[in-house]
Amino acid sequence: MTGGLAPLAQAGHTMDSLSVHAVFAARAAATPEALAATWRDQKLTYRELDIRANRLAHYLRERGVRTETPVALSVERSLDLVVGVLGILKAGGSYLALDSTMPLERQRALLDDANASVILTQERLLPPAADGLNVICLDRDWSEVEQQPHGDPGVEVHGDNIAYLAYTSGSTGTPKGVAIPHRAVRRLALDPDYVPVSADDVVLQFASPAFDASTFEIWAPLLNGARLAIYPEAGASLAKLVDTVRTEGVTVLWLTAGLFHRLSERQIEKLTGVRYLLAGGDVVSAAQADRVRQALPGLRIVNGYGPTENTTFTACHLATGPFGAGSVPIGRPIRGTEVRILDAKLRPVPDGESGELYAVGEGLARGYARRPAATGERFVADCFSDLPGARMYRTGDLVRRMPDGELEFLGRVDQQVKIRGFRVEPGETEAALTAQPGVRDAAVVPQTGPAGDRVLVAFFVPERGARVSTLDLRRSLGEVLPEYSVPTSFILLDVLPLTANGKVDRADLAERVSEERPEVNAAFRPATTAVEIALASVWSDLLGISEVGVDDDFFELGGYSLLGIQITAEITAVYKVGITPRRFYENATIAGLAQAIEDLVAAAPTSEADGQIGEDRP
Repeated sequence: MTGGLAPLAQAGHTMDSLSVHAVFAARAAATPEALAATWRDQKLTYRELDIRANRLAHYLRERGVRTETPVALSVERSLDLVVGVLGILKAGGSYLALDSTMPLERQRALLDDANASVILTQERLLPPAADGLNVICLDRDWSEVEQQPHGDPGVEVHGDNIAYLAYTSGSTGTPKGVAIPHRAVRRLALDPDYVPVSADDVVLQFASPAFDASTFEIWAPLLNGARLAIYPEAGASLAKLVDTVRTEGVTVLWLTAGLFHRLSERQIEKLTGVRYLLAGGDVVSAAQADRVRQALPGLRIVNGYGPTENTTFTACHLATGPFGAGSVPIGRPIRGTEVRILDAKLRPVPDGESGELYAVGEGLARGYARRPAATGERFVADCFSDLPGARMYRTGDLVRRMPDGELEFLGRVDQQVKIRGFRVEPGETEAALTAQPGVRDAAVVPQTGPAGDRVLVAFFVPERGARVSTLDLRRSLGEVLPEYSVPTSFILLDVLPLTANGKVDRADLAERVSEERPEVNAAFRPATTAVEIALASVWSDLLGISEVGVDDDFFELGGYSLLGIQITAEITAVYKVGITPRRFYENATIAGLAQAIEDLVAAAPTSEADGQIGEDRP
């Protein structure tokens, strides 16, 4: 037990009984003046953060929050985020982080499913979905919160109590809330064996708080006496990410596999101060990992694998490579976790053979909130353990154990996929699509898009005589699904292909690619200027569309934020001008973007912009 936890041990606490906030309080007592969290030019020491969270906890207790009361949290990246999650835990509650960009209907569905009665937010973000809830605005109401006692409220919370709810996609179209206990967060973040985190480290909080990667980003620094550096903006760009890493002195960084791949091609040589870069959420490219290791020999790359139900990471691999044409293993189980590789009859498979991965140990969620049937289906009795009530979580992932003991990921047992780092059930998207007026049948399959990312492609059959607008379908799905669950393209068919046994032939659909320009609001107008022609070429390549008009909206064409980041990176490299995410979204047509580039180049006459986007550059 490290020095900061010694007082807890002397007080008779066992590690199994420790709550997340009790560990934090011990850190705050040991190093009260050390920086705990920073955002832009604002900062909080461990003592200041502890006091703010204590006051908020008292305030929440007055408003009825008790042990495991679900409290929604909808805030922008800011110090309010860390004060909010810590205050909720100190009050005994469990937090449900909402993405403020999430469609309104989905926010309402999550709040209803979680049975949340209290929401912490900021006045400018006050969501309509909060109607009927006890609303606390951390900015507007802080003067009242400050009147509360500054001492710990002393709520008794144990390791098995729920710390937070994280919602995952569901094949029935209904998301499921994964109930993560304190012991599981502690096992992930306290003195982790897969990446050392000490008081000298700075960990970047970059992921959406609704994404379970934020569990590592928030609690790994705060439970180990390090500094949590919160990304300063709502939108993300490669240039801003690199700038933030450098200016904040970030030493530990977590990125989705997709963003890691983008970074490895453009900016990776600038991350010289990063000691550990964790990548995950999808398959990590062996070629990209080799490229990064060659560019930054001192950087340690960790491939992190794990479902939300086993609290962010189940296994990790320190990438030593070179991997060549091979794959990057997902590694070995982290401390506090065991894995079993079993066949369909729950029999262990020999090393080297494919089997389904089952997770065991302290990282397991309690189950799915208020869904006993779903919990019983995925969290099954551990027939290999003598401990009463021992369980295994069925990941649905196929793996094999290699001769050196490392695990290799082989794919999914079912159709579940990772899209831009988020776990997605195509069935959820299908359910939303078939609910649309005029749609008789539909299938949604993953494909590898033109940019190398996994994307969803929707095939649909309209009702007889119905005229279905694919533009309306995209817009309607965007109102009920998160961005990553909305297909990038919609393809109309007379009938869905079937296999010999009568099931939808998804393998056939996965091979079907359309390069036709989709339905958009604008009439086609070709590119004419040099900048427009260059941009049209890049858009065509990244979107897989043979013909792109200059007035076509990027998102109506099937574009998404990660592709936008790549385009802005290309623009910066060629024209030496910075296009921010906001400016890109405000000029989401080739004509608008070309004009923005020309305006910026004209304002910087010393620009060296003389290349063409997409050219190889030294």
